[in-house]
Amino acid sequence: MMSATGTYEHSLDAKGRLFIPAQLRRELGDTLYVTMGLDGCLAVYPQETWDTFTAKFAALPMSESVAMRPLFANAAKCEPDSQGRIVIPAMLRKFAALEKDAVITGVHNRAEIWSAERWQEKQEEITPEKMNAILKGLGL
Repeated sequence: MMSATGTYEHSLDAKGRLFIPAQLRRELGDTLYVTMGLDGCLAVYPQETWDTFTAKFAALPMSESVAMRPLFANAAKCEPDSQGRIVIPAMLRKFAALEKDAVITGVHNRAEIWSAERWQEKQEEITPEKMNAILKGLGL
């Protein structure tokens, strides 16, 4: 699998469908799993990454697997239609505050779907000092 990269702005249509850019579809593959992500976004996992999650989940003791319940219970298996769109279920749209404008970002082995407003807030948190700390943490 290639690494997912880039930032793309698109709008949801009246049926809750969102266009997934061709570049991300090439990087992530044909089968995607959309579920709740961190910081109020949606996480979009390719089949390979989803399979890794399910294997790790299956290995957890029942008492620990409870914490993973929302990830699986609210996941939607999606295959882009002929126009490259996926349907975002209403519950996930509500979780991510997705109404119209969305931002889709590539994040290595997954993508994230943000409401445009939440994404803008995240962008405003970025400073040169924070980027330096991130790169230093990676040993760069």
